[in-house]
Amino acid sequence: MNRIRVLVAICVPLVGVALAGNIDRPVSQSRTTAVKGAGQTAQTTNTSPQLERRDQSVTPDDLRILLRANELLKDESVWNRNDDRVCDDDEATGKRSLFCALQKACIEVLGKYDHRRVALQEVRFAVEEATVGRDFEHRLRDFNNLPETRLVDVKKVIQVATDRVKSRFR
Repeated sequence: MNRIRVLVAICVPLVGVALAGNIDRPVSQSRTTAVKGAGQTAQTTNTSPQLERRDQSVTPDDLRILLRANELLKDESVWNRNDDRVCDDDEATGKRSLFCALQKACIEVLGKYDHRRVALQEVRFAVEEATVGRDFEHRLRDFNNLPETRLVDVKKVIQVATDRVKSRFR
C-alpha cells in the first residue's frame, strides 16, 4: 500500500505536467512571463489541465469583470483591433483590445491582474468555440487580430462567457 502511495505521489504531478505540455520542465519551473499593462506588471503562466476545466467555481467578481470589459469595449471608437498584449499603449490611446479590456477590468475589480481567472478563461473557451479548428498561440490576442473579427464578434464571446458565469450562480 505504501508503494502505491509513493507511485501516486510521483506520477500524478508528472501526468499534470505532461498534459500541460511541459514534460521536459518540472512543475516548480513553470514558465512565467511578465505582461505590462494598466500601470502594473501582470504575471502570466503556462496553462494546466486544472485551469482548462470548464466547470470551475465562479464568484460575483467574475461576473463584474466580464460586465466591465463589455463596458470598456462600448463601440468601435474604443476597440484596438491590433493587439500586442502590451496594454500601456492601449490605455494611453483609450483604445483597448479584447485582452487589454479584460486585463483592465480584472485590475479594476480585483486590484490586480489574474491571467487565468475563471472570467477570462470563459472568454477563451468562447473564442475556441467561435473559431473551431483554428489553433492560436494566444487565444484572446489572435482572435482579436483576425482580419474577419469585428467588434460584434468580440462582444459576442464576452456575452457567451457572461451567460455561462451567470448560469453557474443558479
